Amino acid sequence: MALTDTFVRNAKSDKPKGQKHTDGDGMYLLVTPTGKYWRLDYRHLGKRKTLSLGAYPAITLAKARVRRADAKRLIAEGTDPAEAKREAKQEQIFAATQTFELVARMWMEKTAASRAESTRQKVNGWLDKDVFPYIGKSPVSTLKPRDVLVCVQHMEARGVNESAHRVKQIIGQVLRFAVATGLAERDVTADLKGALTVPARSNYAAIIDPKPAGELMRAIYGYQGHAYAAAALKLSALLFVRPGELRAAEWREMDLDDAVWRIPGVKMKMRHDHLVPLSTQAVEILRGLERMTGEGKYVFPSIRSDERCMSENTVSAALRSMGYPKEVMTAHGFRAMARTMLDEILEERVDLIEHQLAHAVIDPNGRAYNRTAHLPGRRQMMQGWADYLDQLRKSVKP
Repeated sequence: MALTDTFVRNAKSDKPKGQKHTDGDGMYLLVTPTGKYWRLDYRHLGKRKTLSLGAYPAITLAKARVRRADAKRLIAEGTDPAEAKREAKQEQIFAATQTFELVARMWMEKTAASRAESTRQKVNGWLDKDVFPYIGKSPVSTLKPRDVLVCVQHMEARGVNESAHRVKQIIGQVLRFAVATGLAERDVTADLKGALTVPARSNYAAIIDPKPAGELMRAIYGYQGHAYAAAALKLSALLFVRPGELRAAEWREMDLDDAVWRIPGVKMKMRHDHLVPLSTQAVEILRGLERMTGEGKYVFPSIRSDERCMSENTVSAALRSMGYPKEVMTAHGFRAMARTMLDEILEERVDLIEHQLAHAVIDPNGRAYNRTAHLPGRRQMMQGWADYLDQLRKSVKP
């Protein structure tokens, strides 16, 4: 006779080994002095086996019957339900160990070759500070859109909206990697479209007039902060490379005798090797730095560890300390300063300027110039720019 809810609820037994009450089709309720347990007897490959279906009251009579039906379906298909249960449990245990942090570090390692050193440090910094404390220990397979949203909303609360969007993209890349490796079902960041504040788009503030540029250069040469920051400020103005390229500069890339800095393509935004001619002023600054940091990897090492390059905020913080707010001058603004003044005041060729800025420059035949194109002309331009900055620094007149 089939069991009823009332019988199951009231069933008791004082027998140490328990007492069985059948529900039919191999399923029964095992009642012991300490609890009530659902069991299913079945045969697989000629052997008699017993499958645990759970304990009452967590598993009701109705739920136990559903589990019996599922097990019977597996048996009919030739699958041992006990083995299937063990495999499912092992998969659950494995999935629980595949945390977001573990998968993210796997992704960072797998994609390291396509990422510049400065970018690697920035992404690692975001993950360590803004992501892992919130979702790092969560199994990657269990993450929900809300989990990611709460994570990036902490960044929005600090006012770093652009970084919040970038971090959401990074989390999405990690989740897509997890999907590709069978550790997650989908990228849940796709559900967050429109959930974050749209960052305001604006150009980097820059000084582009001779008189304030001269005042800026005097402030830079009078800066009393850390020697690395002082040198970085001067070279930012002289070389006008991207801030991330400057702070990640390595001594092996520098040829001070030939007065050229060879930046490998992996570090460049456009992924092409880039040559930066060094003026006599730039070489002098670098030789001074070489006496301090030349034994290490980076031209501008972190003050905390020689294994890392200088912080991305160093030049910006130095500008702020000199009285230049971000609305007036930024680390990236040195590029706009050089671009505008080289063109409008020194009347240099626009293609040389653009090439030195490492922008995509196309020749009359529709081909991108190679890294050595017009190097003599660019050397002359870079020396002229350095001399002009010296002139502005020593006089308020252009």
